[in-house]
Amino acid sequence: MISLRETEIRTVVVGTGAAGYHAAVRLHRYGEKDLAILAEHVTAGTSRNTGSDKQTYYKLSLAGEDRDCVRGLAEDLFRGQCVDGDLALCEAALSTRCFYHLVELGVPFPDNEYGEYVGYKTDHDRGRRATSVGPYTSKFMTECLEREALSRGIPVLDHMQMVKLLVRENQVRGVLCLDTENTTCCNFLLIWCENVVLATGGPAGMYRDSVYPASQLGSSGIAFEAGVLGKNLTEWQFGIASLRPRWNVSGTYMQALPRLISTDRQGGEEREFLLEYYEDTAQMQYMTFLKGYQWPFDVEKIFGGSSVIDLLVYQETVLRGRRVFLDFMHNPGGEKVDFDRLSAQARDYLRSAGACFGTPIERLECMNEPAVQFYREHGVDLGKEMLEIAVCVQHNNGGLSTDANWQTNVRGIFAVGEVCGSHGVTRPGGSALNAGQVGALRAAEYIARTGNASGKEVDGQEAIAIQEERTRELGREAAKAHIRMLLPGDTEWEWEEKQRVEELWEKAAKRMSRAGGMVRKEEGLRQALSEVKEDLRHFGRDLFISSPAQAARFYHLYDMLISQQVYLTAMLDYVLQGGGSRGSALYTCPDGEKPGEGLPDLFRCRPDRGALGGMIQEIGLWRQKGAVNSFTCQTNWRKVRPIPNPDTFFETQWKAYRERWNYL
Repeated sequence: MISLRETEIRTVVVGTGAAGYHAAVRLHRYGEKDLAILAEHVTAGTSRNTGSDKQTYYKLSLAGEDRDCVRGLAEDLFRGQCVDGDLALCEAALSTRCFYHLVELGVPFPDNEYGEYVGYKTDHDRGRRATSVGPYTSKFMTECLEREALSRGIPVLDHMQMVKLLVRENQVRGVLCLDTENTTCCNFLLIWCENVVLATGGPAGMYRDSVYPASQLGSSGIAFEAGVLGKNLTEWQFGIASLRPRWNVSGTYMQALPRLISTDRQGGEEREFLLEYYEDTAQMQYMTFLKGYQWPFDVEKIFGGSSVIDLLVYQETVLRGRRVFLDFMHNPGGEKVDFDRLSAQARDYLRSAGACFGTPIERLECMNEPAVQFYREHGVDLGKEMLEIAVCVQHNNGGLSTDANWQTNVRGIFAVGEVCGSHGVTRPGGSALNAGQVGALRAAEYIARTGNASGKEVDGQEAIAIQEERTRELGREAAKAHIRMLLPGDTEWEWEEKQRVEELWEKAAKRMSRAGGMVRKEEGLRQALSEVKEDLRHFGRDLFISSPAQAARFYHLYDMLISQQVYLTAMLDYVLQGGGSRGSALYTCPDGEKPGEGLPDLFRCRPDRGALGGMIQEIGLWRQKGAVNSFTCQTNWRKVRPIPNPDTFFETQWKAYRERWNYL
């Protein structure tokens, strides 16, 4: 019923999104041939299955008279608070190199007749650095990088779920995988390796109210269990998204000025609830328009700004238990829009787009027909039916902590893409796609440049062989112990009076959305943390799965619960350190300031105002000795690493470059 086989691969890339494929392609280009990509399912994940009205890629400006420079871009990324300056400089310096690499691979970023890659302004952007190929930018990127990887013959081990990282003496030694294609028995593969590049995305499976694709679950808990530190785990992005299908309703979806209504759970008692808060229809329409530019919920924009709309949607759905819809068939207020009464920003934009007419669906089709077509392809005709929405988690700005080579504190484990916490409290829209490409490039360069990352000495071969065999014995025992967790003393696949995996999953996901979502309360965090610790203590003992086919979900639940403990601990510690509301998280405070008189006291808060913006919270997980699935978390606060000021004298850097790559 259970089997374990072994193999050796020097470098394993986990994940088949844009960051994972890029890391593999770069490694192969640099001569790393003992390489493989690990995937639970090649077509799963966020990169291939998510987007927005026009999904953004953020880079240095490359058109017109826009004056831009690497340092300026780095400073804008650094300005997001809690950002390490060396990572910001790398992401700025390598943005054009990674962008042009994608262009050469076939991603159709638009340029003009002279070859300039035109851009537009995105959120938290002082220039026009953003570009896009429409709703499916990351999908195009992934497919082009995948073709390049396949053309190079890089093997992809599909249907292999990473369930444990084997670490000894702070060096990764192997990866334990579950073969999910075989559903009649549990087959495991233990890959002995020297480097693991994690490109597994954010831990999206923790939340119920999520705009992530259902196939995106994450593997951060496995990394925490292996000793990798987390960073800025308090920082998520939340925003308004459709529920079916899961999709951000940003950009032109809101700039088309749809009507927002709420209903009871059965679809009755329809109310245009924004009219109950905004006395002036033109002001309501302007705030709706701004949600396109300012899509993520932002505490800085709740005091008279566009994020009040997120609070009003939250009030209807979470506090009142109603359903909320975007209505593109009728104008807000049920009247013809008086474009002359709109603010200059909204009026000029709509006039430039030729959209000062008609109904929201007509304006949306005029400005961005692919955004309408997307919903048609998913069975929703915005011209005939309303679109259900809610405030959902969308992106993790925190993640695993790395150095400027995207290597974690565990030697040989690298984190690229969303699983890496290179972002801070806020970030320019689209910077995540750039960060994933840059991180993959930096990790690949470091692995190729340094050779054997384990740091073994060349002499004492017999001693090394003995130590290696001892390590393997310990690794096999650790792997088997992890496997035994699946079948705790029972030989049958049926147990009575135990909790089903899906029941515990649903309970845990609801708990995280309630306690660690957009609105957070100290007592709620404490209660949720207590519950998840209890779930972990009983894990593998009081759990019911009906067949080996559920083993994959079993291990994902284990990863999810570990992630919840670490993230909830980070959030609670932030409150205890005196942290206020910031970014996409409102920490409710009874004696705080209320954003508006028409809002409930729950939204009273104390804005952080950058008080902890120069500090980074890191957190580690340790297993309690003698305890099964009982863990302790420890947090540490440090100052951000400043933006470096490297020597830019050409002769000096040319020599350093030759030495770095052994071009002497």
